[in-house]
Amino acid sequence: MSDGSRPRRWQLRRNAVAGALTTVLVLVCCTGGTAAFFLTELGGESAEVMSPMGLTCGKDHTVKVMGDMPRLARYGERQLRNAAVIIRAGQDMEVPPRGWVIAVATAMQESGLRNLANSTVPQSQGLPNEGVGADHDSLGLFQQRASWGSVSQRMSPDYTARKFYEKLLTVEDWERMPLTLAAQRVQVSAFPDAYAKHEGVATQIVDALAGGAARTVQIENRSVCNAAADGKIAASGFTAPIPGGVGSGFRTASRPSHNGVDIGAAKGTLIRAAAAGRVLVSRCDPDSSGRLNCDVDGYPGKGGCGWFVDILHAGGIITRYCHMITKPRVAVGQVVLAGEVIGEVGSSGNSSGPHLHFEVHQDADRSSAGAIDPVTFMQQRGAPLNGAGARHPAR
Repeated sequence: MSDGSRPRRWQLRRNAVAGALTTVLVLVCCTGGTAAFFLTELGGESAEVMSPMGLTCGKDHTVKVMGDMPRLARYGERQLRNAAVIIRAGQDMEVPPRGWVIAVATAMQESGLRNLANSTVPQSQGLPNEGVGADHDSLGLFQQRASWGSVSQRMSPDYTARKFYEKLLTVEDWERMPLTLAAQRVQVSAFPDAYAKHEGVATQIVDALAGGAARTVQIENRSVCNAAADGKIAASGFTAPIPGGVGSGFRTASRPSHNGVDIGAAKGTLIRAAAAGRVLVSRCDPDSSGRLNCDVDGYPGKGGCGWFVDILHAGGIITRYCHMITKPRVAVGQVVLAGEVIGEVGSSGNSSGPHLHFEVHQDADRSSAGAIDPVTFMQQRGAPLNGAGARHPAR
């Protein structure tokens, strides 16, 4: 990618009904090449700094319901203890850790991780609760209605979590689909896109309560730390886009405007979506002379990303994949699964040889101002770009 790209202004507006962030963006990628489009349902909770628990990924991911809880500004001790109950239920049922993240995010949306009684269900108010709601006859952490169980059952955090997992496990391919879609298949909510905004913080909570479990991937029925690659998806929902180590890094001394990393790989190596999301851009990027000639190998100084793709993920995260060998396999507006093949490694655009230029942007900001170090970001999600990190199995 060219160091000289600059974004045009972009504006944000709130959708008051769904609580979703809507963004109008115009991109100038690489050198020249503009694309305007409308993004919807980008609502996201900002990640918060938790106390230093679960920052590493160890062998023991057993959650403790009692004892000290980590600190998180938005959620108190009682709420995090409810999250621990949800995770423990998943562990007892041998649900993979990705399910714990989905369940915690769902309860964050439905009840704010509070065990809610209901003003229209008098019996519920006589049971232990952490507040009173008034949505139909919905009760508990997951706001389950009468068909899910008796009043006393639905006011039991452990029971409601187990019922959620039971239904989640019947959803085909739930581990790879967008979190909000998996949650909606269970909850059948009137606001089906509302769950996505909680994914980042739910991942943090699972990591903090269960020893980095959101950074694990299931391999031969074992939870393995920091090994999400080749289409294997970490509980965080992420996977490395291609195998291989990072060559040119993020904003190095020699390339201070390099807003991503270069991962060397042979031509034709499959490139996978780093997480589930919606394709924003899929096209040939003009070079510095404005030419759309991406079907040939590029060279240093040519400018442009070549064939490239941008994908929007939950929480306003955007990933970018440059220098593909041919037209990407995905189209604008398409929803892709985590690990889905989106193209192949090439050397189109501003490139000196076959590699993937990979970027991560936050806050739905596709300009250089939104770019963050992909190595750190992916490592924290159990999908290291260089394959480094602990690869030991966990219980």
